[in-house]
Amino acid sequence: MKVVLKIWRQKNSTSKGNFVTYRMDDVSTGMSFLEMLDSLNKRLIEEDKDPVAFDHDCREGICGSCGMYINGHPHGPVPAVTTCHLSMRYFGDGDTIWVEPWRAKPFPVIKDLIVDRSAFDKIQVAGAFISVNTGSAPEANSILVPRKNSDTAFDSSICIGCGACVAACKNASAMLFVAARISQFALLPQGRIEAKERVRVMVETMDQLGFGSCSNTGACEAECPKQIKLNNIARLNREYYKAF
Repeated sequence: MKVVLKIWRQKNSTSKGNFVTYRMDDVSTGMSFLEMLDSLNKRLIEEDKDPVAFDHDCREGICGSCGMYINGHPHGPVPAVTTCHLSMRYFGDGDTIWVEPWRAKPFPVIKDLIVDRSAFDKIQVAGAFISVNTGSAPEANSILVPRKNSDTAFDSSICIGCGACVAACKNASAMLFVAARISQFALLPQGRIEAKERVRVMVETMDQLGFGSCSNTGACEAECPKQIKLNNIARLNREYYKAF
């Protein structure tokens, strides 16, 4: 099929970017979105032109590096999939597809569709860990955890840190990401030891990095490829209030 791509091109974080139009006449519906971009870049390289820079790694929906804004949605218009799993069969022959990077002050553009998401790394380093010397592995049943708590903690832990929540939020809030990390530990006994310090330092780091406040519009949950739930933010708020 044929598609028209309107792709944001920007040399670096200080230069002025703009949309550039590319026409693709031989797109297979069996391609993933990134494979389609690979095909475009192969053509650009053969024409001795600068290929489109975009992030990718595992291409299995795990690493979270493939984030980009597609037709007004983080990771594209299909719910609960990452860009690398977005199939071209969801687009029609003759469609115009707009592709741009995340738009958030804490995620400055490096080049084209690549943004610097090291702000998330700084938040994780600040407190998203458990610093307990456990020695050898304990007996699995020595610390009983309610099934509901372990399931909820696991559901929170599958956040891949892609930044779609920030990109979707009108305030560029990172609350869903931070809340997922807080919930991952808050519901388990191993995480309660440093719970107060963890939530204080992670929220403080998030604010210092320039992320906005949460206004409960729910766009983050709606666009999250891993369907992290909004009630994690309520849990974060409760943990934060208890920390003082």
